[in-house]
Amino acid sequence: MNKKLLQAVGMACVGAALLAACGGGGSGGDAPAPEETAVPASAAATPAAFTEYAEARVSLASDSGEPLSLDAITSVPTSETDEPVTL
Repeated sequence: MNKKLLQAVGMACVGAALLAACGGGGSGGDAPAPEETAVPASAAATPAAFTEYAEARVSLASDSGEPLSLDAITSVPTSETDEPVTL
């Protein structure tokens, strides 16, 4: 009986040591990208650039996120020759 008790305590200690080793957090890895706070001026360079930026933002948009600042955009780019594009 004493040998079984000693073996059970030893297994419990080994199990506890393994579980404690697995619980540590990782060492950083990839940091999340900083959240965008303003529309870049490059998005207003051409109508195509503006459309591309808007399409990319649709997949990233969040109802609970902060709105983007439009300070860098003085006017939305237009073109008299380009066909309209749907978003």
